[in-house]
Amino acid sequence: MAKRAKRTVKNIKLKVDGISSKQWTNFVIELNLMARAWKPYGVDIKLQAPGVKNIIAWGKKINESYKN
Repeated sequence: MAKRAKRTVKNIKLKVDGISSKQWTNFVIELNLMARAWKPYGVDIKLQAPGVKNIIAWGKKINESYKN
């Protein structure tokens, strides 16, 4: 059997300055879309930020009304 290549973990830290709350939400949703697009190729991207789970859950809603 062929040996599997050793997987290495790489970290990246983004410091985002001067972004509005709406821009931040869109930024996180777009990063999540990128992470989901790369998953079939064996790349596991984990996002860590305050409120990221809520933002992603809100971004995945389809045709659901929400209250402002």
